[in-house]
Amino acid sequence: MTFMPQSQNSVDPIKLEKLAEVAVRVGLQLQRGQDLVMTAPIVAMPLVRLITNHAYMAGAGLVTTFYSDEETTLARYQYGSDEGFDRASGWLYEGMAKAYQNGAARLAIAGDNPMLLSEQDPGKVGRANRANSTAYKPALEKISNFDINWNIVAYPNPSWAKVVFADDPEPIAVAKLAKAIFAASRVDLDDPVSAWREHNTNLATRSSWLNGQRFAALHFKGPGTDLTVGLADGHEWHGGASVAKNGVTCNPNIPTEEVFTTPHALRVEGHVSSTKPLSHQGTLIDNIQVRFEEGRIVEAKASRGAEVLNKVLDTDDGARRLGEVALVPHSSPISASGILFYNTLFDENASCHIALGQCYSKCFLDGAKLNQDQIKAQGGNSSLIHIDWMIGSDKVDIDGIKPDGSRVPVMRQGEWA
Repeated sequence: MTFMPQSQNSVDPIKLEKLAEVAVRVGLQLQRGQDLVMTAPIVAMPLVRLITNHAYMAGAGLVTTFYSDEETTLARYQYGSDEGFDRASGWLYEGMAKAYQNGAARLAIAGDNPMLLSEQDPGKVGRANRANSTAYKPALEKISNFDINWNIVAYPNPSWAKVVFADDPEPIAVAKLAKAIFAASRVDLDDPVSAWREHNTNLATRSSWLNGQRFAALHFKGPGTDLTVGLADGHEWHGGASVAKNGVTCNPNIPTEEVFTTPHALRVEGHVSSTKPLSHQGTLIDNIQVRFEEGRIVEAKASRGAEVLNKVLDTDDGARRLGEVALVPHSSPISASGILFYNTLFDENASCHIALGQCYSKCFLDGAKLNQDQIKAQGGNSSLIHIDWMIGSDKVDIDGIKPDGSRVPVMRQGEWA
């Protein structure tokens, strides 16, 4: 007896196989003898099995997978004791951090229902998120500091598909979402590995131009947005493939269309409005509007999910400051698809975005050689969280501001200038 939904028959097995190959060969570039730690929704088991096959064919040492399940997640909110929401499985994350410290790669399969916790007590959701963020920090630091090669790919979970394609029967919704995932991940092409090589070259060209400009700040101007994002001292732009500290070149996100760097935690001023909903830990947060003073969010509201948003902002001192700013053209394939995925892995690649919380140490010149005090001194932010949300559209212009105050057009109406 199988627990897999019948709608999984809607997923093209050939393209799913290609996605598994891309995850291992492009996303991770898994090394011979290297262990792999994988996390996934239990409905993504068909992809987990294929990735496991490709990992061992690539010479993996040991593949270990941790599964999540929506029904058991909901059971906690329905039957769990109140005091239990201030706890998290720290022992598990400590074990993951130790695995990464010992050289293991990390792969996450995204695809959770973005609305899973929308009907649950926001207070409990916020407490659980905070406890989880605190417990996860040892592992998150290994990832955000690019100590290891890591990757995220997606699987068309039926509950997610029904949010994206609400008017379609489940099998059709799953088929549509699978097709969109495969297209965005470039596995609908004859040679996805070569296609990724070319795409990485294009993103590297964009990053090189931005690095050559040495902007002191970026100015975003559009409906509901007038925001100046100061850039960290000695910041460096990246996009596509990245070299981790262990020397392995990986593509952390599949798909990806962004080039990104580190803002200065103390030099963000003005106000900004989100242009797409943010799905965070099973809660949908929509129409976010925040105001920054001296790098810190001093006012925040949202038309939906505001209570969860404000609890996220209260996670720690760094949660109200920025750890990333990323540029994505409005004409990116994911934006051009016209699909709102309700999933940050995809929606952030349809729009310029910023991230609350932890910065990436690799987004500094010689970042691998900097310690935490040096990163902070150059403007890098530290936090238990790292949450991307979308602020770009075809109505947003971006200027780069040089140290002498002169301006260079970077984007006009959402496109590279």
